[in-house]
This record gives sequence, structure tokens and C-alpha cells, in this order.
Amino acid sequence: MPTSYAEPVLAWYASHARDLPWRAPGATPWAVLVSEFMLQQTPVARVLPEYLKWMARWPTPAALAAEPAGEAIRQWGRLGYPRRALRLHATAVMVTTRHGGTVPADFDALLALPGVGSYTAAAVASFAFRQRHAVLDTNVRRVLARLISGQPAPALAPSVAERRLAESLLPAEPAVAARWAVAVMELGALVCTAASPRCQACPVARDCAWLAAGRPAEAPEAARRRTQKYDGTDRQCRGRLLAVLRQADAPVNRADFDAAWPGREQLERALDGLVADGLVDPLPDGRFALPGSTAPEAAPDRAGTA
Repeated sequence: MPTSYAEPVLAWYASHARDLPWRAPGATPWAVLVSEFMLQQTPVARVLPEYLKWMARWPTPAALAAEPAGEAIRQWGRLGYPRRALRLHATAVMVTTRHGGTVPADFDALLALPGVGSYTAAAVASFAFRQRHAVLDTNVRRVLARLISGQPAPALAPSVAERRLAESLLPAEPAVAARWAVAVMELGALVCTAASPRCQACPVARDCAWLAAGRPAEAPEAARRRTQKYDGTDRQCRGRLLAVLRQADAPVNRADFDAAWPGREQLERALDGLVADGLVDPLPDGRFALPGSTAPEAAPDRAGTA
């Protein structure tokens, strides 16, 4: 890897890295894993308070595994994409039952955990265990697209060529490679941002192909594809229905859902999806509950099959 990239980025990170609890010297692999689940498609500012509450309640995988999956959904609050909570609970169960309560360091073992894809496995292996892996989140991909390829933004999905490029840039020493991975991620989050990059503050601006090309803009149609509508969507409806359940101390009636969302057809579709995803349990008496929050015969815990 050219030292013109590594040295200035690592030096910049040493001076500008945010003080985040999952980066603290004493952060456990479980703490790193929880943070990676929460940070998927969710900014740090929203994650931080929920992360602190989560870790105070469940500082170990065993602590979370001992509670029903519905409690994970309740604690997830308004972070969005609540299937992550269900999968994190299932991961806690697997770590507890198959790995003795210790998050595995092996990449393939991490990849076998529920809800853990190649990015999350690489991130945990790198940040928790100081291994040498290409960690390709949105921020890293944007930095490399601009710095190396001269493109304003990466493609929607990583390609084989993109992954090989990222791997070729990794420093040889695993611990340094792990620090490089988080440093580039931080550079993308704080300086090489999507909308308003601060090129004057970038430690590798002089080597940036995108800056040298005059900072060409992304094609309008590509930018539109990256913008996700939320208001009025099924996703917003699902969030409203889950909020009703999270705030209730007991199973709720269908009328409680009707009061939370005006469109009957969309409500039916969203509720069916929540049931299919294992996020809501329909009870024999016609009421609804979070998974595992009722007697086993009424609503069996689905955490092991999520």
C-alpha cells in the first residue's frame, strides 16, 4: 500500500477520531458486535444513546439470550430496521449456546451468526480482534471511489474488483490494517461525506483522483436511487405498529393498531409482514404481542429460527 495513503490517514485519525464507547480500549467483542448491528444504515448520533442503554441492560451475550426476543425488539426503540434486534437476539443465543458466551474471533464463525454478513464479520474481526480484513461500509467505499477511481460515489453494491482493490490497500501488519480500516471509515464519516465533502481538511487531498478531476457530480438518476423515501411507506407503518407494542404492558387489540395508522389496506400488509418476519406474535384470542412476551403455549419464542 502506498505510504502516501497510509501515513497521512492514520496520522489524521490519531488526532480526529471520535471518542466512541465501542472503540474504547476496554470494549469487548460483544460491544463491538452490538455497535455494528446498530450502525447498519443508522447514523452514530441516533445509535449512541440506544447503544449505551442496551449495553447497560445486556453487557454480555448470555444476558440478552436469557430474555425473550420481544424484549430486544422493545429495547431497540426507534432505531429502525427492527429485524436487526431479532437477529441480534438470535446471535446472542447462538454465541451463548455454541461458543460458551464468547464472540468468536474466526471470520467464518462470525459469518455463521444470524444477521452477520461479510461486512459485519470483517468489521468485528478487524475492530474487536485486530485482524486484517477489508471493511467495506458506505463511508469506506465512497472514500476509495473518490480517492482511487475518481468517481463521486461507489456503485450500489460492492463488486469483486472493488473488494480486491480494498484488500490491496490494506497494510501488511494486521493491527495496522485494522486501524487503517477504521481510519478510512472515520474519514468518510467526518470529511469525505456524501453531500458536503471538506476536501480542504482531507489528509490525502493531493492524491485524490476525484478532486483532481474537478469533483464531478453524481448522475441525477443515480443520486435518486440512493435516496430512500420514508414518509407514508410500509416501513413507516411497520414502525408505528411496533411502537404500539413496545409501549404496551400487555398484548394489544387490532383496534390499537387501527388507531395508529389510517390506511387499512397498508396496515394489513404491514402487519402481515411483521408477523411473517417474526417481529409480532398473533395470539389465539385475536390480540398481538411481541415475540416471547406471552406464555409459551400462546406464543412460542422464535428466536432460534429468526
